[in-house]
Amino acid sequence: MGQLTVLALRAVIVALFAGTVVVQTVMVPLLAVDLENAGADAAPMRTPALVIVVLGMVTVQVVLGCVWRLVTMVRRDTVFSHAAFRYVHGVIGAMTAASLLVFALGAVLAPGEAVPPGIVLLVGVIGLAVLGMALIVLVLRMLLAQAVTRDIEATRMRAELAEVI
Repeated sequence: MGQLTVLALRAVIVALFAGTVVVQTVMVPLLAVDLENAGADAAPMRTPALVIVVLGMVTVQVVLGCVWRLVTMVRRDTVFSHAAFRYVHGVIGAMTAASLLVFALGAVLAPGEAVPPGIVLLVGVIGLAVLGMALIVLVLRMLLAQAVTRDIEATRMRAELAEVI
């Protein structure tokens, strides 16, 4: 991966991380005020929705941190090692947790008349999409496992060849 690509990706990660911090510190309090002023229909969903939003931003931050570490490993040419798996597992776990949080948000929004059923269905589809992305990363993890195994085997064969020569 080129230096420019790494810098561009890191700039995007920093911007996204800053955005999640803004959501947690500015938007969540504003959402709390809006839900408080929304009336009796929104009162039961106020606290759970705010907690879900904050935890959702934490899952995004975890994914961004893991991707940052993986990009560092790519730059150092150490990504094809067992150390990369902890970060891939972090991404998979955070995305799965995010999916569960989105489904929980749909469950919180479903009862009552405050939110139209179409919005609840849309939230469920978004949860399914996030779960699908976690499954895609799981498949990529399996490809990484194969690459690590092949890299270890190639290193062993080079060592054997070096002994023969």
